[in-house]
Amino acid sequence: MIKQTDIISNIATDTLRGLNSRPKFLLPKYFYDDAGSRIFQQIMQMPEYYLTQCEQEIFNIHAEALANAFNYGNPHNLEIIELGSGDGLKTKVLLRELLASQIKFTYIPVDISSKANELLVKSLKQEMPTLNVEPRTGDYFSIIKQLNGHAGIRKAILFLGSNIGNFPDDELHKFMMQLLSIANKGDKVLIGFDLKKSPAVIMPAYEDPHGRTAQFNLNLLTRINRELDANFEIHRFEHYTNYDPHTGEVKSFLVSNSEHEVHIKALDSRFKFSQWEPIFMEVSRKFDIESIEQLANKYGFAINGHFFDNRRYFANSLWIKE
Repeated sequence: MIKQTDIISNIATDTLRGLNSRPKFLLPKYFYDDAGSRIFQQIMQMPEYYLTQCEQEIFNIHAEALANAFNYGNPHNLEIIELGSGDGLKTKVLLRELLASQIKFTYIPVDISSKANELLVKSLKQEMPTLNVEPRTGDYFSIIKQLNGHAGIRKAILFLGSNIGNFPDDELHKFMMQLLSIANKGDKVLIGFDLKKSPAVIMPAYEDPHGRTAQFNLNLLTRINRELDANFEIHRFEHYTNYDPHTGEVKSFLVSNSEHEVHIKALDSRFKFSQWEPIFMEVSRKFDIESIEQLANKYGFAINGHFFDNRRYFANSLWIKE
């Protein structure tokens, strides 16, 4: 398990690097402290946030087909590893189908929030008492390293919610290489991809009228204040997003609305912000089927199938390691 001191050390290092860069940036993996995870649960329930609705629909429609796809090889030696499990709402549909099929498996939910893992395990024990659950707390990259010792176990790895779209190119490459480190020949990977569509559908999910996405981004400044003894004044920042239909990228920023200085005591550093200077917070990339298949092939996976919602807004792509 990742120690709290290690997490603080990582956020300190990454915050120093990001705020010393030009342009400034912060890493979205730190959105998900306990408060951030709660806010994101609220975002997923918004009617404008189609991603969760569409992926839930895919699991509801295709649960049996997905369970059959994972029922391969030795039926008594399977791990279902979910990276970024959250509340596990979608995954529970698949887990129930696997249990009904009498497939012997262990579910390993991985989440950076200890609270999210605690709540998920509690709900699973109530809803599926026979399920074998082994939660892991930490970021994907750290936990994947720990799972390298599971080389002889048949695996199905889940990476849902279009989280893969949040990686810039260098982080995407790092993630894919670490995914390869635990995927053996014949192992399967199920990845959620948000597909390119009308900007009129995409933008309300990120520039929502309820202000929850802004709250989600601003919470990272609150976290830095708490954990690194900083003095960010939240009212000095505005949330802004834009979408480029050519690249398929939604980019999120916090924009300083006044000239001011922030002191972060844990870093022994001061950072000046000019009026309207942005902090780059996150990218959320949208894909087409061609780019999904190119990504799979680039890293040695074959396409086992694509699963779509009825509007084809979203795809869960099933890959197999060659």
